[in-house]
Amino acid sequence: MIDRNHALPIKRQAKLVGISRGNVYYLPRGASQADQRLMKRIDAINLAHPFAGSRMLRDMLNREGFEVGRRHVATLMQRMGIEALYRKPNTSKRHPTHKVYPYLLRGLKIERANQVWATDITYIPMACGWVYLCAIVDWASRRVLAHRVSISMDASFCVEALEEAFSKYGRPEIFNTDQGSQFTSEEFTEALKTRGVQISMDGRGAWRDNIFVERFWRSIKYEEIYLHAYDSVAQAKAGIARYIDFYNVRRPHSSLDKRTPEEFYFATLPAMKEVA
Repeated sequence: MIDRNHALPIKRQAKLVGISRGNVYYLPRGASQADQRLMKRIDAINLAHPFAGSRMLRDMLNREGFEVGRRHVATLMQRMGIEALYRKPNTSKRHPTHKVYPYLLRGLKIERANQVWATDITYIPMACGWVYLCAIVDWASRRVLAHRVSISMDASFCVEALEEAFSKYGRPEIFNTDQGSQFTSEEFTEALKTRGVQISMDGRGAWRDNIFVERFWRSIKYEEIYLHAYDSVAQAKAGIARYIDFYNVRRPHSSLDKRTPEEFYFATLPAMKEVA
């Protein structure tokens, strides 16, 4: 937005785009190594105990030898996008002007590919810093249809993942998300509506409504993320892509009668619907 090499002075550019000149010069500080260690541990505890708020997390961390107060834990949780009761990024806080759609999956028997897709975002710790992962998952087969890694939680990388899933696998009958601002954004919902996809959204704070995405987060974190300390975003992208290929193609699921997500997906896939 601001071009430091432009003929116009930065002060004038800032005025034209309606932002403070101070914001142009401000460089945000990265998290300290101590905070990054705390954030990684908070992520692991939150994954195992999603009901733990800042006070409980503080007490659990103190018992493990971390000297940290509740307010600092709350600050780190906000930075990570974690809230108590459900393992969702800040996306669970919906935008006040965005439309929220009803939850359509209650009582629905989901048993075939492309019947329901779902998505969510999760925090991914690295050796220094962190990134966010968005995945599009076929509900019945657990197959990850597309994913994107981003350094920020905006709507664009979620839409990119969605568009890739459409281009490769057609479209679902229903698409389920939480009420996060990325998924209630016009850019995201229009991509669904223009293709005739019914939009379903979880109840406020009801992380179990998107349970199969939550289970995938648990699998990828315990079987890949926590076993590696990615040194760069490129390494994180490569490791995540490698694991997703393993998860889809070679990792059998007892709930799928010991078939892999890919085997179940293509065995139950109806004739692919034409993509608009």
